[in-house]
Amino acid sequence: MQIEIWSDIVCPFCYIGKRKFEKALQTFELSDELQIIYRSFQLMPDMQTDPDRSVNDFLAREKGMTLEQVGEMNAHVARQATAVGLDYQLEKAIVANTFQAHRLLHHARGQNLQQQAKERFLKAYFTEEENIDDKETLIHLSEEIGLKEADKILAGDQYAAEVKKDILEARQLGIKGVPFFVFDRKYAVSGAQEAEVFQNTLSQAFKEWKTESLI
Repeated sequence: MQIEIWSDIVCPFCYIGKRKFEKALQTFELSDELQIIYRSFQLMPDMQTDPDRSVNDFLAREKGMTLEQVGEMNAHVARQATAVGLDYQLEKAIVANTFQAHRLLHHARGQNLQQQAKERFLKAYFTEEENIDDKETLIHLSEEIGLKEADKILAGDQYAAEVKKDILEARQLGIKGVPFFVFDRKYAVSGAQEAEVFQNTLSQAFKEWKTESLI
């Protein structure tokens, strides 16, 4: 059964939601019958990468908030991350466009390394203060997980159409926020819900999928 996850690498709740979804998978005995695919989504497709600008300053300007308000918001998010075992360093994160990283995620799927690439890119952005729009950084991260030919992909425009297709499909499905989990194109879970929500949805979707596959 196919599970598609629309998410963005700079989305803090996407990483938190990933951990909660993974917790649900740990209790699912037939996980080898699942095909998990990460779909591309950009919260801010027009974002200009700026390593010299703090995320707090960027968010304050984008959302019309004070730096103090942004700091409190990020601290709240960081506490939620800590609750699922993640160490967010949001105040040190680098403002970066995610389009190039999404291209590599499509490339990684072809090498059965998409899960590893997604995890590595998220960790690099949220905990390691890496610029996930920098080509050398992306190549280095790719090499760490054994993803080949990342340099060739980044040198051209391969998979750009696939990224845009995912984003368009999200719009057609009415997806306005991420993470967004779609189970067998029948059921959906929006946001970083608790593991129990994923468990219940997964169980129901899988039961129906299994029944239909036997017909």
